[in-house]
Amino acid sequence: MTDSDTIAFEKAIEPGMPIIDAHHHLMDRPGRPYLFDAYLADISAGHDIRATVYIESQAMCRASGPQALRPVGETEFAAGVAAMSESGKYGECHVNAGIVGHADLAMGDRVAESLDAHIAAGGGRFRGVRQVALSHPSPDPFRYVLNPPIEGLLRSDAFRAGFALLGPRGLSFDATVFHTQLDDIAALSDAFPDTVIILDHLGFAMSMGMSGDDRRTVFKDWAHALRELARRPNVMAKIGGFGLPFWGFGFDRSDTPPGSDTLARTWHPYIETGIEAFGAGRCMMESNFPVDGMTCDYVTLWNALKKATSDVEAEDRRQLFFETAARVYRVGGAR
Repeated sequence: MTDSDTIAFEKAIEPGMPIIDAHHHLMDRPGRPYLFDAYLADISAGHDIRATVYIESQAMCRASGPQALRPVGETEFAAGVAAMSESGKYGECHVNAGIVGHADLAMGDRVAESLDAHIAAGGGRFRGVRQVALSHPSPDPFRYVLNPPIEGLLRSDAFRAGFALLGPRGLSFDATVFHTQLDDIAALSDAFPDTVIILDHLGFAMSMGMSGDDRRTVFKDWAHALRELARRPNVMAKIGGFGLPFWGFGFDRSDTPPGSDTLARTWHPYIETGIEAFGAGRCMMESNFPVDGMTCDYVTLWNALKKATSDVEAEDRRQLFFETAARVYRVGGAR
């Protein structure tokens, strides 16, 4: 494999492979706008992105009204972009074919109004809720977290009371946690075995700022906890999020963007561990853009994910890149 370390922009490899981008955002943060036109430019740059799943970032919330209903504005926004996409004027990709919004499940039973409002606003596309639950004793990771959660969120009785309302509505839960919290996700899965839980970013093996020896210890701890969690059949896993600094790879601080060969080599042990733990039928690939743009551009990211799975059987790769997301998020019309 020829190393591409010095290549900032690459051509898409395997351009005929169909992909559902199972995790991306659209946002208009100060100095960091990433809206429909920017995402269209990325998905049109060579990879065959057939459909996408929009994940909340608490962007475009309503400016007024009841606090619990303000995040519904983001679902309204995402559904509007989906309607634009479905007009056929912006290419063949079904953008925002599935929508995951934010609701404060710690409201307990009172979150029902918010969930029902999201479902109505989604126009048949609303699939579930994400409530970021990252928890860590060091304040350093939270420089990169826009809305830090309360401590012990996943273990609280109030959160569980709200979580109990998801399954009966056919909604899933996207879990964004560090590897030290995977036991909390396992306990949540055991308590609600009929509710689909989707582990975002493979449960970040939190190694930010660590030495090589410490990172190897974290890898072992993360892999063990991941395999234990994977024993729960209602838990799925998203493979991605590697562009964030939490993993300790350091590419986000590099003066020269890494090429896909370097990224594939670095990410491969984590990707391989995730696939072995959950199986291809419960794993789906994600871009986590624009956030993972801290490390590389969109084309390079998907090149790296393809190279890191080049030794996987063809049918399993189709599940990883397309079928699992289509099934779990009920994305139709993308074939």
